[in-house]
Amino acid sequence: MTASQININKLIQHTEYTASTVQERPLYASGTWERSGKRAVVAKGVKMEFRSGADSTPILQGIDLEIPRGEIQLLMGPSGSGKTTLLSILAGILTPTSGTVCLLGEEITRMSKDELSRFRLKNIGFIFQGFNLFPALTAAENVEVALRMKGIRKNEARKQAKDLLMEVGLDNRINHLPRDLSGGQKQRVAIARALADNPKLIMADEPTASLDSHSGHAVIELLRKLAKDNGRTVLIVTHDSRLMDVADRVAYLEDGQLKN
Repeated sequence: MTASQININKLIQHTEYTASTVQERPLYASGTWERSGKRAVVAKGVKMEFRSGADSTPILQGIDLEIPRGEIQLLMGPSGSGKTTLLSILAGILTPTSGTVCLLGEEITRMSKDELSRFRLKNIGFIFQGFNLFPALTAAENVEVALRMKGIRKNEARKQAKDLLMEVGLDNRINHLPRDLSGGQKQRVAIARALADNPKLIMADEPTASLDSHSGHAVIELLRKLAKDNGRTVLIVTHDSRLMDVADRVAYLEDGQLKN
């Protein structure tokens, strides 16, 4: 067993939702997709305030947003407008002060902490600006970790990790460590990891911000292809106007309010 494989085992053992936890009980009964109709994301009256003692600061002011399934939605706006806060609420990472959020036909704002964690693990893939790769693991092992956390057994996870890296055009970088990859290649690994176990919803926070123009364009085209070819819904928070060419919808957030 290699040192990096030992690292994978340690990561799996110290993850709250391991394979046995994920498979402990069905997350939701069949029919979830049918109940969701044509909308992957529905947010109604979402407000968010951050409190400090007796003071409160409004961040989001009654957000209403609907995203049809299979479409690419951009969320744009100036720094401090609340874009990342809204993305975190729509992903179930933050709880809004008020309002409701439904993802794929399920109201996540009514879920318990454990139910929400299982839902995210099963249904949402995340892409981050800073890649968030484990530096001691190869590209394949970084993707394998995500698959193992979703309940895929070791040998099958290893095979699927390689297949996903081939899908994003990194078949010749499978055994490379992050330090030996370019920024664009690291983001491709991050995209492959987000696709682990075929989630229906991808959420990305500034996915091209750390990339040069050429790499950014390649990542944009890859996201478009992966979304359209597989019917995934993609929500992207970005300052990058280049992404407007691949978006089905663009919403602008300013002073905590959406301006479509």
